[in-house]
Amino acid sequence: MNALLGRRIARVSATPGKTRALNVYVVGGLFSVASKDRVPTTDNAFYLLDLPGYGYARASKADRSAFAGIVRHVLHRPRLAGVVWLLDIRHDPSEGDRSMQDLLAGAGTRVLAAVTKGDKLSPAKRRARKAALRGALALDEDQVVVTSVRTGLGLPELRESITVLAREP
Repeated sequence: MNALLGRRIARVSATPGKTRALNVYVVGGLFSVASKDRVPTTDNAFYLLDLPGYGYARASKADRSAFAGIVRHVLHRPRLAGVVWLLDIRHDPSEGDRSMQDLLAGAGTRVLAAVTKGDKLSPAKRRARKAALRGALALDEDQVVVTSVRTGLGLPELRESITVLAREP
């Protein structure tokens, strides 16, 4: 979230999977995500919702069930423009990823997959892993953006894709 917006708004823990609640961020205008001036406006403002993760989080069955309930609730909101789904480029889709894929497809949700940790692989391996993930999750080319917070890889493209997603009816 912080790298995407270019400012520190979300708390970051040393241990992944710590998000336990729905965190809501108001983003100024559609172009403030992608622009360097970041002047807040109310025109075309939108919300980014940070949901609890289902993959890495060390959580009890009850917590995981609660997380799933939050996700289902959000997916059925009438004003939901789409979902940015974070996937680690180094791993094949897990059982949880497949369940999420079914949930997103069942809700008819538009999906943009932000494939993280792209800096961990060579360009050739990145291309191969991106293609493998696209195939495994039945995603179109324009639905997948390989990113790296560390190097900035793909972040401008991800910002632009989110802007397009948020604009579409």
